[in-house]
Amino acid sequence: MRILLAALLGFTASFACAADRAANDPALAYPSRPIRIIITVVPGGGADVTARAIGQKLTEAWGQQAIVDNRPGGNGVVGMDIAAHA
Repeated sequence: MRILLAALLGFTASFACAADRAANDPALAYPSRPIRIIITVVPGGGADVTARAIGQKLTEAWGQQAIVDNRPGGNGVVGMDIAAHA
């Protein structure tokens, strides 16, 4: 249990340091442009609703727009191809 707690504390501290560094250096600020979430299913399904909820929370947390991009077809290959070339 102590090892898990120490690992979690170290993990959290490393993100805090990275966030502080990014706040002081505009070149390291992430994200600097809108985020595109690619979903390989049709709009209106469970995965789409979940992605839109996550996108809304990301928009609020990061202050940058998160766009859900539905790309169904080809058993997921179309969306995966777009993500691979992004």
